[in-house]
Amino acid sequence: MKSQQQGTDPVGAVMVVGAGIAGVQAALDLADAGFYVYVVEAKPAIGGVMAQLDKTFPTNDCSMCILSPKLVECGRHLNIEILAPARVQGIIGEPGNFTVTVNQAARYIDPAKCIACGLCAQKCPKKVPDEFNQGLMPRKAAYVLYPQAVPLKFAIDAAACIYFKKGGKCKACEKFCPTGAVDFSQTDRPRDLKVGAVILAPGFKPYDPEQYGAYHYANYPNVITSMEFERILSASGPFQGHLVRPSDHKEPTRIAWLQCVGSRDLNHCDNSHCSAVCCMYAIKEAVIAKEHSKNGLDAAIFFMDMRTMGKDFEKYYWRARDEQGVRFIRSRVHSIDPVPDTDDLSIRYLDEDGALRSETFEMLVLSVGLEVAPDVLEMGRTLGIDLNVNKFAETSSFTPVTTTRPGIFVCGAFQGPKDIPQSVMEASASASAAGELLAAARFSLAKKKPEFAERDISQETPRIGVFVCSCGINIASVIDVEAVRDYAGTLPSVAYVENNLFTCSQDTQEIIKERIKEHNLNRIVVASCTPKTHEPLFQETIKEAGLNKYLFELANIRDQGSWVHMHEPERATRRAKDQVRMAVAKVALQQPLAEFTLPITKAGLVIGGGAAGMEAALGMADQGFKVHLVEKKDFLGGHALKLNHTWRGEPVKPYVDGLVQRLTGHPLIEVHLNSEVTDVQGFVGNFNTTISTGGRETGVAHGAAVIAIGGHSYKPNEYLYKENPLVMLALELDQAIREKNPLVTAAKCAAFIQCVGSREPERPYCSRVCCTHSVESAIRLKEINPDMDVYILYRDLRTYGLRENLYKEAREKGVMFIRFSGDDKPQVTQTAQGGLQVTVKDLILGIPITIRPDVLTLASAIVVKEQEKLAQMFKVPLNHEGFFLEAHMKLRPVDFATEGVFVAGLAHYPKPLDEAIAQAKAAAARAAVVLSQESIKAGGVVAYIDPALCSGCQACVGVCPFGAISYKEPEDVCEVNQALCKGCGTCAGTCPSECITLLGFTNQQIYTQIDQALAELKMDEAAG
Repeated sequence: MKSQQQGTDPVGAVMVVGAGIAGVQAALDLADAGFYVYVVEAKPAIGGVMAQLDKTFPTNDCSMCILSPKLVECGRHLNIEILAPARVQGIIGEPGNFTVTVNQAARYIDPAKCIACGLCAQKCPKKVPDEFNQGLMPRKAAYVLYPQAVPLKFAIDAAACIYFKKGGKCKACEKFCPTGAVDFSQTDRPRDLKVGAVILAPGFKPYDPEQYGAYHYANYPNVITSMEFERILSASGPFQGHLVRPSDHKEPTRIAWLQCVGSRDLNHCDNSHCSAVCCMYAIKEAVIAKEHSKNGLDAAIFFMDMRTMGKDFEKYYWRARDEQGVRFIRSRVHSIDPVPDTDDLSIRYLDEDGALRSETFEMLVLSVGLEVAPDVLEMGRTLGIDLNVNKFAETSSFTPVTTTRPGIFVCGAFQGPKDIPQSVMEASASASAAGELLAAARFSLAKKKPEFAERDISQETPRIGVFVCSCGINIASVIDVEAVRDYAGTLPSVAYVENNLFTCSQDTQEIIKERIKEHNLNRIVVASCTPKTHEPLFQETIKEAGLNKYLFELANIRDQGSWVHMHEPERATRRAKDQVRMAVAKVALQQPLAEFTLPITKAGLVIGGGAAGMEAALGMADQGFKVHLVEKKDFLGGHALKLNHTWRGEPVKPYVDGLVQRLTGHPLIEVHLNSEVTDVQGFVGNFNTTISTGGRETGVAHGAAVIAIGGHSYKPNEYLYKENPLVMLALELDQAIREKNPLVTAAKCAAFIQCVGSREPERPYCSRVCCTHSVESAIRLKEINPDMDVYILYRDLRTYGLRENLYKEAREKGVMFIRFSGDDKPQVTQTAQGGLQVTVKDLILGIPITIRPDVLTLASAIVVKEQEKLAQMFKVPLNHEGFFLEAHMKLRPVDFATEGVFVAGLAHYPKPLDEAIAQAKAAAARAAVVLSQESIKAGGVVAYIDPALCSGCQACVGVCPFGAISYKEPEDVCEVNQALCKGCGTCAGTCPSECITLLGFTNQQIYTQIDQALAELKMDEAAG
């Protein structure tokens, strides 16, 4: 980054402190882009809090299922060195040239010798509470953090170990260790590591509710925290995923969630902030708990404001309420009392009508907030970075991942409370910031990935290995995995079968490689979960074992078996056997597929010249890549030009002016104003895009693209908008304030109506920015005229994260907040004199209130326009609301399924300026991973046309979505450009003469799979 003071000869290494999902993503982005990375983690394994979660919202994906491939990739990456357990002790130097002192704690077990057999833990006599399982079960002093831990190496807890506490006694672990890995002579080892930049991703600490006396967390065993409930639900948790309560291990039939425990609270703690994730994780836990319940579950959530402001969050909330029967009660619970002679709990609360009510529940879950751990605060002081009033790392809205010390960046929950996708975005953004700083040192320290010799199997008969995953109990609680394993052993060509607890774990990858060698396996089937997240992991594993990566098949017995037949175990098991039989039959016919190497065009294309587009362009250009930026208007700046201030109060215009100046003056950026993209050809690394400027067309070659076309304000038909000049939209109010319009400055009363066009059936989403923007504007109006009456009419006040402080400030300044129901919205009428009258039913008072504002502001929805054509050209999807749909909502929030194309800003989903900037920088980092490479692999699963059978009908040419097929007129045949082919199979399905073969999915393979799918049915018919 140009604003960072960089010393000469930068070091091509980066230190990432913290190895939760944010730290892991930052490390992978940097390592893949040509930097060496040190990952410093305080615990003995990486994974962070996400590894402790059961499921993730709003998709209900198994958390470890989607996280594990990332952890394994990080653990075996050639350019990532994991130091765990370890802590940062000090730092000296300047940006580009730091020396960081790290204390690497003794594990007392040599990782090089440990084979993770578990004998040390089995023989260890000392039990202590297992902190990973929130103290709900014991672990041994010799332990591994969790079953899928990376690195999967045991460690000894010296604070609990009998040897250390009793002066050399015990040593049972040393006696029984088969490899001599136990080493009590180990000591902590300080290391001075030279790096060019530091990224802080230490995560958060859940609030400890013991100090919250009214809820009796410390006294009643069935009052538990949300993190404890996550471990109860988890397949690898203390109860193997069975829904039971701690006191008596009975399945509860009534559970309540109490929100905002340790958040939005200055009475019991100093946490004035909203923790941003609690509403959604409580809904998720309630939904999953109802799925786990065998006897029916009454799930109730007690809340103040329902803050479901993320992508698809509102729809998740609606489904939980309307389809799954989760009760939502707007109330802050006053007190909790034990029910005599039971372990049940009685709660008292005021309902929305003001009546005092009580209910009895068998378990209470406290939705605890996010805060910064004391040791992280100490690390912040050691590194010399400033913290804000809520004790999170201080950043600017315009540089959201840059701390107050140059060369040190931040991402994830240490920057402020946030959920996983935003943490992942910030992780990639921090990688981009570090990459900009150290661009000159790229590949100076990175090691080159080795090439693995591929075994020639052309003369071998199929020897198939089948690995059936239990996935803890995600699969095994429904499907009889041992029966599936045994059945697989009876199938033709199967030479080896095995059942694994977690087939995606790092140790199982090593097991698979060993079994391939031991049993001379030449094809592999894994029966587990979705190939969408796991296929690349297993393909890389068998590649390292010497097999062609396409000699692999994944049977998705989780999504297509245990999930869809959750309450039908026999049918699920039968289906799993069918799926394995089909996979084995297909892979037996699979031949090795060839890939070829293509050069990469080291240039990027950015579509959209708003703040997100400009930041993405600068993010790539400052890393040394040529960039073309396309903007359809004759100026840059987008909607940021209409904003006065960020929610932190920072003026936006100077930032935008500076951004435009940097962009237009950058030697590597070419700006195309009054321009549009009219055609896109090619693929990742080798795109060719046509840009039309005033009727003149220009061809641009580029290796990656970022779509940042922005969004628009919904123009409502309601509330007299465009009928009365006193009614305006939020950005129009900004303009009026900016221009000191007397309509505003002389007003004695102002009102805001929230959710205009948002959270409606036609737009079932929260527009995320509106509540904060209205509160910010209300404060501005009170500053203009402290005597002005200002009202905000809202459904749920969603000032999430640190924005909650604005809400508090507004109330202190006298802004009045009136909540209304979505079923009974405010009525706006015009008086005979042309004034306004707003009538709204106050849900607390239960009576209508009339307001006569001099100005009325509508917080209208954010919508997208003119995106369909661009989506079609780049072959990227849109969701039902028209926003661009990312590859994976949690772990790939800026990527598309189409490789080499990324998204940022409002086109992805409504978001404030700081989050749009972070996503833009993230897109730049992801693009840099592509552009930093010299070449890319193509081929593999692609189509082939047999010219001897082709009739030249050209049906395939018309249906190919990638333009990969051309007609050769002299020969009257069609031909596939395999560099352009993406293996979708549309052409093969269309060809009337069946002359097209999709390699890896040949007609013979597909017909064989169909035969195998029907085989059992045919046997039943024959027997019947």
